[in-house]
Amino acid sequence: MPNTKSDPKQAKIKQVAVIGAGVMGASIAAHIANSGTPVLLLDIVPDGKENRNAIAEGAVAKMLKTDPAPFMAKRVAKLITCGNIEDHLEKIADCDWIIEAVIERLDIKQDLYRKIDKVRAKGSVVSSNTSTIPLATLIDGLDKGFAQDFIITHFFNPPRYMRLLELVGSSVTRDDVIDTVSDFADHKLGKTCVICHDEPGFIANRLGVYWVQAAMVEAMDRKLTVEEADSVIGRPFGIPKTGVFGLMDLVGLDLMPHVQSSMAGLLDKSDPFHAIYHESPLVSKLIADGYTGRKGKGGFYRLNRDGGQKVKESINLETGEFSKSEKARLGSVRDAGKDPHKMMQATDKGGLYGRAVMGKTLAYAAFIAETAAKSIVDVDDAMKLGYAWKTGPFELIDAIGIDVLIEMLETDGVDVPPLLTKAAGKSFYKVEDGQLYYLGFDGSYAPVTRPDGVILLEDIKRKSERVAGNRGASLWDIGDGVACLEFHTKMNALDGDVLGALKTSIRTVKKQFKALVIYNEGSNFSAGANLGLALFAANIAAWPEIENLIETGQETYKALKYSPFPVVGAPSGMALGGGCEILLHCDGVQAHGETYIGLVEPGVGLIPAWGGCKEMIRRWTENPKFAKGAMAPIAKAFEIISVATVAKSAMEAKENLFFREQDGITMNRDRLLADAKQRALSMVDGYEAPKEFTYHLPGESARVAFEMAVDGFHRLGKATDYDRVVAGELAKVLSGGDTDVTNELSEDDILEMEREGFMRLVHNEGTMARVEHMLLTGKPLRN
Repeated sequence: MPNTKSDPKQAKIKQVAVIGAGVMGASIAAHIANSGTPVLLLDIVPDGKENRNAIAEGAVAKMLKTDPAPFMAKRVAKLITCGNIEDHLEKIADCDWIIEAVIERLDIKQDLYRKIDKVRAKGSVVSSNTSTIPLATLIDGLDKGFAQDFIITHFFNPPRYMRLLELVGSSVTRDDVIDTVSDFADHKLGKTCVICHDEPGFIANRLGVYWVQAAMVEAMDRKLTVEEADSVIGRPFGIPKTGVFGLMDLVGLDLMPHVQSSMAGLLDKSDPFHAIYHESPLVSKLIADGYTGRKGKGGFYRLNRDGGQKVKESINLETGEFSKSEKARLGSVRDAGKDPHKMMQATDKGGLYGRAVMGKTLAYAAFIAETAAKSIVDVDDAMKLGYAWKTGPFELIDAIGIDVLIEMLETDGVDVPPLLTKAAGKSFYKVEDGQLYYLGFDGSYAPVTRPDGVILLEDIKRKSERVAGNRGASLWDIGDGVACLEFHTKMNALDGDVLGALKTSIRTVKKQFKALVIYNEGSNFSAGANLGLALFAANIAAWPEIENLIETGQETYKALKYSPFPVVGAPSGMALGGGCEILLHCDGVQAHGETYIGLVEPGVGLIPAWGGCKEMIRRWTENPKFAKGAMAPIAKAFEIISVATVAKSAMEAKENLFFREQDGITMNRDRLLADAKQRALSMVDGYEAPKEFTYHLPGESARVAFEMAVDGFHRLGKATDYDRVVAGELAKVLSGGDTDVTNELSEDDILEMEREGFMRLVHNEGTMARVEHMLLTGKPLRN
């Protein structure tokens, strides 16, 4: 379970109940179980079923098979107790937080609230996951004591992965209710909690639904293809490549009409939403025909079989007919790159579309901000965390220019909101003396503050110069004698520059600091070695350069492991290949819960060669809970590495020994650096570098056994011809080559075998085909 520090507010929530085991309610229960907290999951008694708990139990069973997985590890499902409302509602008396996630009907919700109030413990928190019904309406006519304990907690789907939690209280809500829930959600669930006013749609959906509607209407009116629209409303504005139509397919087309009509019914007639809202006959037809998005037969995009091949098709927004999807090729998108200002200034159909959609959307953000949120920072956070925008709307306005946007809106006949007029000639954010400030609704600037216990590298970088580094990585002083090494290559891929910075960092920390943390704030810790450089070197037969890079990596990682100070790795996102190997050489790891880690080299026709093989052998050999003997540990390492196993959470990483049992897990991404720093400091007093390990490996007999196992999979069609080649090289390393259990092998002996096996594979055309295919498609080649 996650290692989280004790806190008196967190201690108030020791058990949670979720009532409503639909997709959302069940997923909320799963994520609460991820935190190590017991959950009671209840639903109605199904008609005609002998098992009165069938709905809740069926939801849990389904989640255990769902991908992406709601559970961080299957074992946490045991923390969920299933039941039904008729037989087990009294059990909520033991729960500190009761979450209602039933159908969006006021009469059903209020009837449930009255039942809850009769059996719940005094002072327990009750919340609704509604996204459409105002809080004032939910508590209307209910007991005052209930209303004081009641709030809205709006999770975003899927709850495990979406970091935003919108919280809404009323004028009668007890002061400590939101504090208690937000503290638990922050530390235990990893959420960034945004306090919203009791307005329709709150913040993220209020703006997000407007944005989606504007994008769809403008695309249809301007006769763009869905590919063109998604390419414009994507990379140039820091929005995921799904754009808008891809997003609707992902979320589900059948949800959009309900949410849009609900919004239209709740919003005042003067709201700009009404000017762009109308029901779409095309969307209605798609839903009627079963095209509800990815969960159905498809949506605006679909996969269709042409012969034996799956072909991606897209819908024509005018005719409603599907045809083969064609990549958008708009000059404005190509020229703009990641520059929203350039995109808005472009005059082709892509530029005019982007200007129309984002101009209105950004104006609407300014229109709703003062009534929906406490600050523009909350609006930006809501869209970044709820809709995965890389840049919030007010950050986008600054990138475009406030005065530029005002001029565009006036030219296009769009009303300029008072907040934009008030901000004319300024910016919504500014930096002074290394401190970030935001523009308040009163027209004055206030500092952007972080919650207690949060350290962000972006804040440190604004206030200081790096200690050392190059174009691949930088070393920063994060205080209290701790340094932080940050990678900043594309995808944080590892190359000669990163290894050089790591060498420099080891020397620098030895002289100037107590400990080192390896961390960055990119989407991924590291996607592994730079395959593009390897392919280029192989194509020009620069074999000595490749071997030198492998040898340098081995030497550097070994130096890191045996440095005279503690090293803590702090990964988040992908930590693959060489990124995984760095973490295997750290004294300790403090990982974000959403860390996806593995030695994936076999997928590109290679084997781990920066010490990954030797470290996995050592970990399984030293694991006190695992079978003893020379064969069992290397067999487990072979099983994990040969199929390029990737742990899909930090919990799973412990099961595979990518992380050790004592390594920590941080659920909130923003708290990762602070937690890693504390872990490093806790290791300083009395620190001693680990002692080198001596290996006793079985040699030829083990190699033959591994190859026989792979041959068996090959005959069953589960391993390809080239899988056998790669597995053969891996088997040589893990078995120890020409040795037996009576011989002693050093770490350097294993490293030499890793290097030799890697070089034999890199000379092979099969490996180069896999590398090239991965670079071109992002998918492994099954040759």
